[in-house]
Amino acid sequence: MEHLRQLRRLLIDSDNLLGPQQAIPAVREHIDVIQQLRREAAGSDRQQLMELQTQFAEFASWLYQDAGDHRAATYWLDRALQWSHTVGDQDLTCYVMARKSQLAGDMRDLVEVVDLAEAAQQMARPGTRLATVGQTYEAYGHALRGEADASERAFDRAREAAEELGTDPSPWGVWLTASYVEVHRAQGLVVLGQHGRAADAFAVAIEQLPGGYHRDRGVYLARQAVAHAGAGVPEQASAVGLQALTVAEDTGSARIVSELAHLDAALARWKDLTEVSEFRSAFDAVIPHQVNRTDST
Repeated sequence: MEHLRQLRRLLIDSDNLLGPQQAIPAVREHIDVIQQLRREAAGSDRQQLMELQTQFAEFASWLYQDAGDHRAATYWLDRALQWSHTVGDQDLTCYVMARKSQLAGDMRDLVEVVDLAEAAQQMARPGTRLATVGQTYEAYGHALRGEADASERAFDRAREAAEELGTDPSPWGVWLTASYVEVHRAQGLVVLGQHGRAADAFAVAIEQLPGGYHRDRGVYLARQAVAHAGAGVPEQASAVGLQALTVAEDTGSARIVSELAHLDAALARWKDLTEVSEFRSAFDAVIPHQVNRTDST
């Protein structure tokens, strides 16, 4: 049992550094292994295996989400939610519910993103990390809906809650910090068109990001670059975009590539600037995509 737990932790570390494609086959294989072990297990061992299977399913969903396969990500989160009820761990079920809200946000599902976040908050114990995770995703959902004031208020509540968190024995959402809340606030500001504020917020979040989160750094850099472009600073957008492109090459993260594709399109009107040309040429060389852009000759 401990071997499976350690393996999951190692795969998480691998994902942070190398991206999802390296980890997906191993995660899928071990879900099958755990299912086989459950057939012969009994009592507490069977229960622990069910919990591990749920955790691996949630992780599989995350990997597919980062790889840009939302259909597979949804499938594995639905399985994780189903299996979490079998385990009977309310914190685990709450965490999966919050993750479903996060995935809905990535998919721009304006209904589910808020409803699922609110459901996670209702399920969470008051004053816990999981409650704050739900608040954070709710706040981003309001931004997606164009509800700027509601988003700002929800982010303020989440930030305050994150700063006041005490000891929480739950293993879920241990990455929740005030900085994590601010990253999502920045992402919401981009959606709301407040690009200058968003770029500044991403800069702070990137500076505070712990070591080892190579892929996440690339995501934040790509989103910061998009914010710079939206704010009308193409030179800075191009420079930051090149940094993110390096991480995209390392990890194969579809989330980074998607953001850089938005950046590539946003920079088209400044195509004659040297910095912009350098980024777009590098992007073309690394990321296969259609070449018949409106500005191509």
